[in-house]
Amino acid sequence: MTDMAKNPLPTRRSAIKTVAGASALAGIAIPHVHAQVNEELKISLIGCGGRGTGAVKNAMSVSGTLGPLKLHAMADVFEDKLDRSLKTLEKDPVVGEHVDVPKERQFIGFDGYRQAMDSMNPGDIAILTTPLAFRWPMFEYAVEKGLNVFMEKPLSADGFSSRKLLEINKKAVEKGLKVGVGLMCRHCKSRNELKKRIDDGAIGDITFMRSYRMQGPIGSCFTAKNNGEMSELMYQIRNFHSFLWLSGGAFSDFNIHGIDEMCMIKNAFPVEAKAVGGRHYKMLEQNGEMVEAVDQNFDSYGVEYTFADGAKAFFDGRNMKGCNQEFAAYAHGTKGSAVISSAGHVPARSRLYKDQNINMNYRATPENLLWAFPMGDRGMSLEGNPYDIEWEVIIDAIRENKVHNELERGVAASVTTSMGRMAAHTGQVITYDQMLNSDHVMAPNVTELVLNGESPLMPDENGRYPVPEPGIKKDREY
Repeated sequence: MTDMAKNPLPTRRSAIKTVAGASALAGIAIPHVHAQVNEELKISLIGCGGRGTGAVKNAMSVSGTLGPLKLHAMADVFEDKLDRSLKTLEKDPVVGEHVDVPKERQFIGFDGYRQAMDSMNPGDIAILTTPLAFRWPMFEYAVEKGLNVFMEKPLSADGFSSRKLLEINKKAVEKGLKVGVGLMCRHCKSRNELKKRIDDGAIGDITFMRSYRMQGPIGSCFTAKNNGEMSELMYQIRNFHSFLWLSGGAFSDFNIHGIDEMCMIKNAFPVEAKAVGGRHYKMLEQNGEMVEAVDQNFDSYGVEYTFADGAKAFFDGRNMKGCNQEFAAYAHGTKGSAVISSAGHVPARSRLYKDQNINMNYRATPENLLWAFPMGDRGMSLEGNPYDIEWEVIIDAIRENKVHNELERGVAASVTTSMGRMAAHTGQVITYDQMLNSDHVMAPNVTELVLNGESPLMPDENGRYPVPEPGIKKDREY
């Protein structure tokens, strides 16, 4: 284990030095991996679901002003997903002309990422949008091939994967590779303008923050028993939000943004978490019928994070139909309060208030309003799209050979999210150090998986998967 893996403090501190895509590695001499502005960059898409398809669109949206890009190769373990993604991209009026992925560069299988990367040149870009279980081996091979990388959040669900990523990243830094992580809220214009003002003391010292993602069922967060039409491995990958080894569960995959934007505003990652969580309903609707849900997720979570200075950050998440919904984040200080984000990722509509009375109407201008990010006519957002902005940053870094590496910060956000999840699943207080150095490897054989092979997680004789048991299983989540 490296010194960095043994002690998470350097990771936390270095990860929060800068925001909005700037690297904590500024000042280090950068090797020569560098694409000129007029040189075509090739992209390989590895993981062809909705987010991967969206990432290609975001990348192509900035290619006009920052030099030519082309989608060159694609890989997935499901042929239908690759086909659907490719057709969507080819038909897109902006992206279509930049897609050149003939059959010989369409790769199906667990080694498809290697074949896709093998077809690239050093300095090209690999997009990693598979479930997080595969993140570290794919990142390792991309670095070996000299490829720049954009990877989706979260990056890890356990300590082993977090430590592996940090170790691999040392080689990425040595090679001067650019590494982007899909925590796009860090690139949001509104949030960053808010952050500047809070850093300058607009609301005094932050005492606590709160974030909510209260919504109905989303993605594949609840899953029924496998009916046998797919192998266990392929069934779980198809429904990856339901399985902790693949995604960190719905908690990590969906809630990391709300947790990380509080850390962004605080300029810190918390040192410990305690939490509650539970499962109220074990049924889901499938083809018009109610069937038993056997996934590993709770349907509600409440986490209290504590920072080194004693300040708190509270996160509440829920996946239930018929309940109050809220998708927003707030900060409270000794002199006032702030709306970090209002209703989802974008537009954030960030605002500052002179006291603790927050007006939920973003168009309102009450007397206690201190500042609001400007809007256009009729409330039109002027924030831009952070999904595009994060690509402007990484492409500009590649073209101009600027330092850009978000890996440490992405790992810190993933560890922070995981420690909240683990606190809820075990019923224990979990520290950052415990989470980063946990010895429970959720996917011990991830590099050896084969199509239709055995999964790292197998159901019992009744088709049910192991679930968290707070207070009973105290040192691991299942």
